[in-house]
Amino acid sequence: MAQDKDKLSVALAQIAPVWLDREKTLAKVADYAQDAAKRGADLVTFGEALVPGYPFWVERTDGARFNSAAQKQMYAHYLDQGVVVERGDLNVVRGICADNQMAAYIGVMERAPDRGGHSLYCSLVYIDKAGTVQSVHRKLQPTYDERLVWAQGDGNGLRTHKLGEFQVGGLNCYENWLPLARASLYAQGEDLRVSVWPGGLHNTKDLTRFIALESRSYVVAVSGLMRPSDIPEGTQFFDELMADAPEYFANGGSAVAAPDGTWLLEPQVGSEDLFVVEIDHKRVREERQNLDIVGHYSRPDITQLHVNRQRQSTAVFDDDKS
Repeated sequence: MAQDKDKLSVALAQIAPVWLDREKTLAKVADYAQDAAKRGADLVTFGEALVPGYPFWVERTDGARFNSAAQKQMYAHYLDQGVVVERGDLNVVRGICADNQMAAYIGVMERAPDRGGHSLYCSLVYIDKAGTVQSVHRKLQPTYDERLVWAQGDGNGLRTHKLGEFQVGGLNCYENWLPLARASLYAQGEDLRVSVWPGGLHNTKDLTRFIALESRSYVVAVSGLMRPSDIPEGTQFFDELMADAPEYFANGGSAVAAPDGTWLLEPQVGSEDLFVVEIDHKRVREERQNLDIVGHYSRPDITQLHVNRQRQSTAVFDDDKS
């Protein structure tokens, strides 16, 4: 029989940002984190680039036009609203985690001082139950128009973390399609995957269950939400964004799949809400009986992955320590 120590309560906050406003979005994140704590969550999760929001303007405002003054202005504002972890931007959320013995995964646009401070990285931050930032994973490869505003990350954040009986890891959006990125986490014993998305049923309806079946792990797909009404009046490009606007820029799709690929939480579309699901590590151990792709069903003597987890920088300074 499963013991209580096998159980974990996971919360998925499917919410819209206060678009392009770091402080107000972080306040909203804090509110949902507090709610998750009151509902007994061991882990609360938030979507990709939630703080301060996904760059929905790029594809709708001729974002690829070279040397555009308007695009430069918008980028500068986006940069100003970026999250600087070292500055303490996440301290309120860290405090909530520490006070309630709850971990968190949060998708942010990171303004990284160690890369000069003028580029943005789509980063997934893991905060443990003590309120300590344990990893900041910068998205390896931005997708399509994201490349106009996001820089390429590195392997430093390809890490898993002990959480109860689970080993939890996370990837940003389309990284979850990358077999080698997935394998780098599987090899570290991952049995709970947090995949974060800006929102979209088309992203989560198939891949969530596929990863669960491939890895025989639980997969949490947490998405953001974005409606035309979530774009504040007065935002640059407001008229262009409202012209022929869809019902949703991002319609959610948050979901949870069990290690056998069945839904514990079917994809949730259109609603801004906090969903809480209980998972049981015994189900992982059962499903690994017939498939463990980095254990008894692997051949590292034939195929093996090498991962560079060094944080990348333009320069390495050998200072005189005398």
